[in-house]
Amino acid sequence: MEYFSAAGETGSITLASELVHISQPSISTAILHLERELKAQLFVRHHAQGLSLTPVGRALLAEAKRVVAQAESLYTVADETSGLVRGTLSLGCMVTLAPMLVPELSQGFVSAFPDTTIRHVEGHQEDLLRGLRRSETDLALTYDLQIPEDIAFSQLVSLPPYIVVAETHPLARQSAMTLEELADQPLVLLDLPLSREYFLALFMAKGITPTIASRSAHPDVVRAMVANGAGYGLFNVRPRSDHALDGRRLVSIRLAGEHRPMTIGVATLRSLASPSSSKPSGPIAKPASRARTFQG
Repeated sequence: MEYFSAAGETGSITLASELVHISQPSISTAILHLERELKAQLFVRHHAQGLSLTPVGRALLAEAKRVVAQAESLYTVADETSGLVRGTLSLGCMVTLAPMLVPELSQGFVSAFPDTTIRHVEGHQEDLLRGLRRSETDLALTYDLQIPEDIAFSQLVSLPPYIVVAETHPLARQSAMTLEELADQPLVLLDLPLSREYFLALFMAKGITPTIASRSAHPDVVRAMVANGAGYGLFNVRPRSDHALDGRRLVSIRLAGEHRPMTIGVATLRSLASPSSSKPSGPIAKPASRARTFQG
């Protein structure tokens, strides 16, 4: 079950072998044995292109992870007396947050608990929710945007929207601006699913139509375009560096008025155990509090 889960999560015998530290032939043999035992094909094998789960395989993956988790709970009972934390945690993270949270979060946790492994994936909101439902990830760091009923969300920190412009922009010396004052200025829109709707809804709530000059689904591209004078940008997460990747400096401006903040939190599949009930989640949640520093 554990080897099948690893192959199902990674879509590769090679990557599954690396994940659970077992030889590739052992992984393949275990999967074949499981398919014979269940009388069902769990994977479609693609020559030189890995594996993809069949519908039966996708349904079984969640159950397999649940069975493995129940078996591992035997270790948890024993570990509670020694304080030992071990195992693999699959962590999803919103692409806009990942560069600022995941590296320090993962390395800090593994350094504190050497018997653990963090496997991380990045994506937008729809990717992360899909990964939770398919048991490809155990939990996800994401925003509270259109969280469906089958997903549990635990709030960590709320981040208000703010404006960013190039240091050479005429507005760079402003301490604060309203959306009304920005209406005729060119906007470089962060064009990610749900994030896009969130920013446009800020204008809609004020009865304003923004002047969208360009779009990009990549936060670093938006920041670089803004730094080169293409217009202003809107963000919630504030990086520690005030420079775009091309070295040009950006200036942050407070967005005046009352606006719905974006809330960062931990999302899990509601039908599974919540992260607060598992031992690793305590230390994992602590580094996320660093998100408060992004507010400036």
